[in-house]
Amino acid sequence: MTLKLLAMSAALIGITVTGAVIPGICDEAARAAPVVTAAANQQAAPDFTGITNWFNSKPLQIADLRGKVVLVNFWTYGCVNCVNTLPHVTGLYAKYRDRGLVVVGVHTPEFPFERSAANVQAALKRHGITYPVAQDNESKTWSAYRNQYWPAQYIVNQSGKIVFQHAGEGRYDEIDRTVARLLNASS
Repeated sequence: MTLKLLAMSAALIGITVTGAVIPGICDEAARAAPVVTAAANQQAAPDFTGITNWFNSKPLQIADLRGKVVLVNFWTYGCVNCVNTLPHVTGLYAKYRDRGLVVVGVHTPEFPFERSAANVQAALKRHGITYPVAQDNESKTWSAYRNQYWPAQYIVNQSGKIVFQHAGEGRYDEIDRTVARLLNASS
């Protein structure tokens, strides 16, 4: 057994025994607690940067989305937890798009095969995704948001500030209420 293989085996055994969380692995994000930013600490949403392809849309900029509520959803089609969130994200889009919600999926691959534009396009069709999706193959938008998990959702208010963020599955009612509250505030 090579030294590298031995070290990897020891690490995997340690993770299995301790139940340690490795940031960036989508299975563990389901246990992550949501982070809701306080009004005084709202930060401006970073722009979409380093995007290799846009699907269902022309290229978007955060500044062009001012006046709208934006849900930025980091995902990858090979992550089971991400796929589990998609019916909720597409449902939210269907429910609120006519009232000013813009959903932007940011597809940031975890594995090399997820970098294929054809594979991403097939996943969009398979899951009925019609909202804009940015292909972030170099993780530049991921890094701009300082994101660490698949899936992760960021809600951006009409002024371009992040007002809510959550990693993992769940909190669907809370996300819905936050979007509804922001949309009602602008009505």
